[in-house]
Amino acid sequence: MTRLKDLKERLMEDPEFREEYARADDEFALIEALVRARAAAKLTQTELARRLGTTQSAVARLEGGRVAPSLATLRRYAEATGTRLTVALEPADAGGG
Repeated sequence: MTRLKDLKERLMEDPEFREEYARADDEFALIEALVRARAAAKLTQTELARRLGTTQSAVARLEGGRVAPSLATLRRYAEATGTRLTVALEPADAGGG
């Protein structure tokens, strides 16, 4: 039986898979940051939605990764949770594009 770690190592040898994996990892990091900011602000999705002028289901879609938020949406989310949005462009890894 193949262990998950071994399977991941084998799949990471494929440059296309590695690129998609990195992209998904970035998306999960963003989602985690959104949820952490809301939790730190002690807001429910409904309370946050009111501050954003939207619905709880829209916040759930955003936090669930089912929509790609605009920079303006992320700014509003940060303001509503008492946080500051920062965006950084970093050098790509030498091996990964």
